[in-house]
Amino acid sequence: MKKYLLLFIIAVFVMSCSKKVEVKGKITGSSPLERIEFVEASGVGTLPLINIGLDKDGNFSGSFEAPKDGMYVINYANKQNLIYLEGGQKVNISGNAMTFPNEYIITGDAKKNNDFLQGNQKFLAEYGNKVNLGQLMSGDESTFLKGMHKVEADINKNVEDLAKKNNPNKNLLEWKKNDVKVTILNLLANYEMSHGPMAGNPSYKASKAFKDYEAQLDNNKEAMVKSIPLYRQYLLVKMTPDFQKYAEANSKGKTGVTTSEMFAQYLKTKNDLPQIAKDYLLAFVMAQSDIHPTTPGANIDKIKKIIDTDIKDATIKADLLKMQMAITGLKIGEVAPDASLVKQDGKAYKLSENNGKPYMVFFYASWNPYIGEAAVPVLKEIVNFYKSKMNFVFVNVDDTKDQFTKTSNSLLKGVQGVNAYAEGGMESDIAKKYGVYGFKLPCFVIIDKDGKIASRSLVNLGEPELVTILDKLTGLSAPKVDPNIQMQQQLQADPSMQQQANPQPAQTK
Repeated sequence: MKKYLLLFIIAVFVMSCSKKVEVKGKITGSSPLERIEFVEASGVGTLPLINIGLDKDGNFSGSFEAPKDGMYVINYANKQNLIYLEGGQKVNISGNAMTFPNEYIITGDAKKNNDFLQGNQKFLAEYGNKVNLGQLMSGDESTFLKGMHKVEADINKNVEDLAKKNNPNKNLLEWKKNDVKVTILNLLANYEMSHGPMAGNPSYKASKAFKDYEAQLDNNKEAMVKSIPLYRQYLLVKMTPDFQKYAEANSKGKTGVTTSEMFAQYLKTKNDLPQIAKDYLLAFVMAQSDIHPTTPGANIDKIKKIIDTDIKDATIKADLLKMQMAITGLKIGEVAPDASLVKQDGKAYKLSENNGKPYMVFFYASWNPYIGEAAVPVLKEIVNFYKSKMNFVFVNVDDTKDQFTKTSNSLLKGVQGVNAYAEGGMESDIAKKYGVYGFKLPCFVIIDKDGKIASRSLVNLGEPELVTILDKLTGLSAPKVDPNIQMQQQLQADPSMQQQANPQPAQTK
């Protein structure tokens, strides 16, 4: 009996420590081309934890490991909203494609927390229409401070009323109270920075009452910097003038210094900041300024070194390295990860079968809205020119093998190369190894004859760098083309690609 009791206790403990969140639901009026993603809102990497497809009726389901209990972002059709999730939950989400995710209904384990969250969002939307912030921002300081105290009190009263009604998790309630403080802090920072020029008083300095109110709000630094990206933005706004002076004084005679390098040096002079705040702020700056698809190879190495030496928090360090790999690709010269794939005839296939000859791996899915019009025509030209000297592998990351078969037959029929399916789609082994995410599809990478990475992870087949690499690996010499043609085609086919052409991690309140 004791044996069975022990097993029961172990089972309960394992269940209670589970970080997995199961989500399912229905978005009426949705298109099968749309996807739902969940992103951890307070992290620094802000890469999707899962990318879920919808069927023809708008149904979806999936599960993912939640890094921690807290705020997450739902991405859908280029729109975002917040949701509070805890590990081990089963969450049901429903909505209408016209308004989702701005409006949604939650049932299941996450209902009470998200009823509280949505109640606050609704109040703020209505309250914002009643408060004339422009008038407060342009008024004298005492009137502004009086207005801010009233705004804070009104929002907090609503928070308390909704807490009594919905009984949210205490961590969510604490987050919301800190969120209110951060909102007011940003308004204070905005006022302090802009009031002088707006009022025609360049000598304006904030009073002691102003500074005391700011200090009163800024009393939970560590919790706020860990959980609220908008607080990190507030800290950066506050230190911007000081950082600009530091950068001007320390960049004379230096060339090629990245923003991240200079900011990392500057943070070493800020003894009043805890290390965790320095880590988050440096990560924020790196993500915004120096981790992007066009980062030069030398700068990629610089950024990695800063991550390794200056970032002390292990989770932040791991998230940044993961994001850098997802955005810029695997390191050139490293052995390309092998991966097991399946061809249309059901036979197993491995990338390593191409060793001995350079090859391109092209990742795509049927839900890329522009792939047929923009990417495939250029891909065909590349294949036709280089096929005598290199191989091509077209890796499909659709949700099912049936969809892979339909898509590859439709888009790539007659194109010389191996059509292969990554079982698991976006959750497949190869997608994880090569950092394939929805925001960068289609994408491709070049691998040399020795099986080593020869290019960054690229999203534009018109990149001049691509022709240079292919010519070098094959000994051929491609005719010169306008490098902007492919990107222009993509932007015309899908305006949202204007953001994907230079993808940046979302920073969400």
